[in-house]
Amino acid sequence: MYKKQMTFQKIVCFAVLVSCVLVFAYSLGLMTDIYDSLYSAFDPELFDPELDLDTIPTESLAAFGVYVPGADIYYDMQPFNSTFTKVGIVMIVVSLVLFVTNTHSRRKYYIGNYIAVAVVSICNIACVIWLWPQIMAFKAQYLGIDFAKLKEFTESPRGATARYTDSTFWFDVSYFVFGVVILSVVLLIANLVLKILLMKAEKNTVGTRKGVGA
Repeated sequence: MYKKQMTFQKIVCFAVLVSCVLVFAYSLGLMTDIYDSLYSAFDPELFDPELDLDTIPTESLAAFGVYVPGADIYYDMQPFNSTFTKVGIVMIVVSLVLFVTNTHSRRKYYIGNYIAVAVVSICNIACVIWLWPQIMAFKAQYLGIDFAKLKEFTESPRGATARYTDSTFWFDVSYFVFGVVILSVVLLIANLVLKILLMKAEKNTVGTRKGVGA
């Protein structure tokens, strides 16, 4: 049983690391569609990123260098996306604690292994709780784009380099990415419980043998 559990704990620890790498990779791709479709929807000579577009009537946006209503999500998401990428890196670094403490290969767990599991679990769940609602909020903002105007813009000479899309794929994939993170944490905790049970069983077995020998 111990051999199977050792194999399981190694797989789980690597699964946690892979899930964190997945989060980092996702942060790099999150704005792909937004960049492709909205980057050229602004006139750099007229547009001021500090401008509050909500205060400007839709029919007047072009005068301020904005050719697609709702395109300001391109600028609104950039600070979050930058932070998101940094969070992904932090998650990867924290997950490495499992390997530094040999949580993936140790037959018996000690205090350092318990701490490692706790730190990684808390970190990953906290990051999901912080990131996912914000991504969903940006999805709602994205759906507020005037896609009819976007399509019209991409078919015009000014928007020749833009690509029309109304897909929410990069927002929806968060369900899969964060689902993998949560699942890996659940398995990590399950492995810890299994390890504790096996360690207790082994200790009881050794104690019984000593008692018989005496």
